[in-house]
Amino acid sequence: MNRVYLDYNATAPLRPEARAAIAAAFDAPGNPSSIHAEGRAARAILEAARREVGELAGAAPRGIVFTSGGTEAANLALNPEIGGRAPLPRLILSAGEHVCMLAGHRFAPSAVSVAPLRSDGRIDLAALEESLADGGGPALLALQGANNETGVVQPVAEAAALVHAAGGLVVCDAVQLAGRTPLDAQSLGADFLILSAHKFGGPKGVGALIAAREGLSAGLPLLRGGGQERGARAGTENVAGIAGFGAAAKSVRRDVAAEAARLSALRDRLEAAILEAAPEAVIFGAGALRLANTTAFAVPGIAAATMLMRLDLAGVAASSGSACSSGKVTRSHVLAAMGVAPEIAAGAIRLSLGWASSKADVERFGEAFASTVTALRARRGAA
Repeated sequence: MNRVYLDYNATAPLRPEARAAIAAAFDAPGNPSSIHAEGRAARAILEAARREVGELAGAAPRGIVFTSGGTEAANLALNPEIGGRAPLPRLILSAGEHVCMLAGHRFAPSAVSVAPLRSDGRIDLAALEESLADGGGPALLALQGANNETGVVQPVAEAAALVHAAGGLVVCDAVQLAGRTPLDAQSLGADFLILSAHKFGGPKGVGALIAAREGLSAGLPLLRGGGQERGARAGTENVAGIAGFGAAAKSVRRDVAAEAARLSALRDRLEAAILEAAPEAVIFGAGALRLANTTAFAVPGIAAATMLMRLDLAGVAASSGSACSSGKVTRSHVLAAMGVAPEIAAGAIRLSLGWASSKADVERFGEAFASTVTALRARRGAA
């Protein structure tokens, strides 16, 4: 059976360009820290990828620190010393942040506060401004560019303007933005960006923390040892993985606007199919700007675990939210922060499209979803 993959926000399939770059890098035997010809060849691969990732993010290559993924980048970034200046006394997290941001910081618990979300999934800027003015000193704000569960795009530039006016800095988890919308570190407004290669067709296990401008540093390193990554992250670099990261970045940058338009049309078809089969379905974040590739919904009375198992048996891969927690099928903290009733949130399903998604995938989903809803309604009626 040909399966339909609708879980790109968890991981995108590897792009052919990335696969080729990884294979080629495996043939480079040198350590990029060595000064001989083989070492210089490995270093050249590394720096070429750094330039491509910089082009994707609209940032200077020198400000890029390669990591093992978005989680490590978050743990590296969220420390009081970030920015290379006087320590920041506090951290503000938006209530919808990924768990790696919520749990991965290095601030004392007493120094951390949470900025609430509005019902449409966007950060409450008025509440943020009030928090910044409460006399607690300059803050580091952690704010996603777009939510991994709902696809809701956050007003990063507006939030950054408030934080900067109060003397603070902003770390933006741009993992879901990269490759899905044009990305420019300067216009985004954040001081640091986090990327993860496998979200847009690069390999798993490689990411980056990116300084948006000269003079900013990550501060206290997590991994100490050699002087790799300009002293920000010790350990021999994952040359093959980084090569794939760079190749995927180059590939998505070529046609990101056209791809966003294509995915938006497919997403609209997905939502039409959902509402045709279940007019009572709730689309989360529908009133806000969302990523073109993402829809999150629930059908009242149908549990997420039941729906996912039925869809999987029908050949459709979907999820109930973040890949880091959906295996537990617990209530989404994002939906809770949006004020979604527990009985509705319990049915939350996320569908996410990507570079290999097609109209045929959407049609197959529509058929599988309609038959699943019909079967579950019949079972519920019989009970």
